[in-house]
Amino acid sequence: MSPVSPLSVPAPILTRMRSGVVRGLAALPHGVLRRVVGPPVELDNQRLHVEAQLALKLLAVSGAPELESLSVAQARAQVADDARTFEGRKYGGVSVEEVTVGGAAGPLSARLYVPDHPGGNPAGRRSDGLLVFFHGGGFVVCDLDTHDNPCRFLAIRAGVRVLSVEYRLAPEEHFPGAIDDALAAFRHTIDHAAELGADPARIAVGGDSAGGNLAAGVARLAAHDGGPVPAFQLLLYPWLDLSSKRPSYRLFGKGFYLTESDLDWDRSHYVAHAGDELDPRCSPLLAEDLAGVAPAYIATAGFDPLRDEGEEYAARLRAAGVPVALRRHSDLIHGFFNTVAIGHAGRDAVLEAAGALRLGLVGGFP
Repeated sequence: MSPVSPLSVPAPILTRMRSGVVRGLAALPHGVLRRVVGPPVELDNQRLHVEAQLALKLLAVSGAPELESLSVAQARAQVADDARTFEGRKYGGVSVEEVTVGGAAGPLSARLYVPDHPGGNPAGRRSDGLLVFFHGGGFVVCDLDTHDNPCRFLAIRAGVRVLSVEYRLAPEEHFPGAIDDALAAFRHTIDHAAELGADPARIAVGGDSAGGNLAAGVARLAAHDGGPVPAFQLLLYPWLDLSSKRPSYRLFGKGFYLTESDLDWDRSHYVAHAGDELDPRCSPLLAEDLAGVAPAYIATAGFDPLRDEGEEYAARLRAAGVPVALRRHSDLIHGFFNTVAIGHAGRDAVLEAAGALRLGLVGGFP
C-alpha cells in the first residue's frame, strides 16, 4: 500500500491529527518533554515553561509564514487553524447559546456560556454574575470559535456566565469601530441583564490581548460617562499602548509566538489615521485619568512583547487608587488563554484568573 500524501488528507482531519499529537506530547512527564524540546530557554532572569517551549517548537516545525506575508483572509485562516490545533477537547459542564447584542452600528453575534453549577452568588441574589468577554487577535483575526473552549473553561471555573462578543474587525472597520462596539455591547448587557440571567450589579468586562484593550477601554469610558460601570475587569496579557514600544518588545519581539512584526501588521490594519494611536480609546495606557475605573486583575506573560505595558497599566491603576492585582506568569508566552485544554501551564494560569473573577463578582476582590 502506498503512503497517503498529506495533500490528500482533508484539512479538518489534518488539524485533528495535529491536535492529537499536541495533546499527546503535552501529556508527557516534564522530564521526558525536556528531552524532546531541548535545553531550557532563559531570558531576563526567567525560564520558559517546557510546555510553552513545546508549543513554540511545534509552531516552528509547521513552517507557518509570518502574518506580514499574508493577506487578511489568509492570516485569519492560519490563526484559526492554530487555535483548533491547540484547543484540546471541548469542556462540558456548560450550556452554550448563540445570541445577539447591540453594537455601535447594528446587532453583533455573541455566545452565552452558562455553567451547570453557577457559584459565588451573594446572599439574597438569584441572578448570576456575568463577564462580557472580548477576544484577542490584534483587532484583525480571531472570532467566537477561536476562543470557544477558553470561554467554556472560564465560565465553569469562575462559576459565572460569560458573554463572548463578536465585535467588528479591521480592516473592514478601523478604529474606533471595535471600542465603539465593545462599549455598546456592555451597555446592551446591562440593559438586558434579566434576559441574560445576570445580575446587572455584577457584570464584569474582560478580554485577552486586543480584547484586554477593549475591556480596559470600556471600564474607563463607562467610569466617565455617568452611566452603569463594570463591577470588575479581567485583563489577560492586554495590548494597551499602540503608540510606543517598551523594552519587552526588544527582549521578546521575535521567537516567542507573538512577534513585533505581528503587532506592527495588526496596528497597520486597525489604525487608519496618523495620531489615532494616541487616542486613549485606542491606547488606554495613555489616558490621563484612571480614577474610578473597575477593580482589575491583570495577568501578563513573562516572554511576551506586551508584558511591560500590562504591568505599567497596573501601576497606573494603583496610583489612581484602583484596586488591582497583577500576576506575571514569568514562564509563559502570549496566548496561554487558548491552551487551557493542553497540558497544565496555560490551564493553571487561567484557573487563577477564574478565581479572581469569581471573587471580583461577589465583592471580595482584592
